[in-house]
Amino acid sequence: MAVEPYVLLNDGHRIPVIGFGTYAPDKFPKSMVEEATRLAIEAGYRHIDCAYLYGNEVEVGRAIKEKITDGTIKREDLFYTGKLWSTFHSPELVRPALEKSLKDLQMDYLDLFLIHIPVEFKPGEDLVPLDENGKYLYNNTDLRDTWAAMEQCKDAGLVKSIGVSNFNRSQLKLILDKPGLKYKPVCNQVECHIFLNQSKLLEFCKSRDIVLVGYSVLGSSRVEYWIDQNSPKVLEDPVLNRVAEKLNRNPAQVAMRYLLQKGVVVLAKSFSPERIKQNFQVN
Repeated sequence: MAVEPYVLLNDGHRIPVIGFGTYAPDKFPKSMVEEATRLAIEAGYRHIDCAYLYGNEVEVGRAIKEKITDGTIKREDLFYTGKLWSTFHSPELVRPALEKSLKDLQMDYLDLFLIHIPVEFKPGEDLVPLDENGKYLYNNTDLRDTWAAMEQCKDAGLVKSIGVSNFNRSQLKLILDKPGLKYKPVCNQVECHIFLNQSKLLEFCKSRDIVLVGYSVLGSSRVEYWIDQNSPKVLEDPVLNRVAEKLNRNPAQVAMRYLLQKGVVVLAKSFSPERIKQNFQVN
């Protein structure tokens, strides 16, 4: 059974079910992300996922602009996702943050704009502000006020769709039950893979006509301060590998197909030209 290439969002727009993720740890040069984005578009990806926090919107935007200029794609063929970082939750900071991203990307609008995480840090130049003891400096803007500012960005034509990322059920309900809600989130982007299938959250999102978008679908990036380095690796799972061998596919393709068949939009990233192509070939 073939997977449909798009899913309809609750605001009428369509999102490609396979996206290319552009997050890369600092140890990788930004030029690699730029080249990988070019290769992804050439391989057929029409959904590019990025964020202000990643610090590479200039490079990603440059790759996209090049592929538009050379006739590979038209802007309207591309679905671009950006994210509002946690130092910009104050309502008066939301639109300026979005406009900064648009300028860096050389774009007039985003297809999708997400609240990156449901936690606010103290506004300022430091993206992850710390006190003298190394503790995070938080702020407490009501998420519903941040959402209202996101709605204004949609009304202004700067974004086509708005959603959230890394929200749990309670945080989603806070937005959904907001008095005077104009637009509900079209999606919730969360970590999702065969070891973390998000079945309960997926069920809730489906019941509210919210699409679940999965990142790290091939396993977490295994950053040392985040992931136990002794934890099992998704792509080394023996069951996954047996299924892949039986189907004459690679483990990554099976891991992605598993989520697609559950109705999850998947984001995969790679710097390898061959893997970029293979990750797009899941039908």
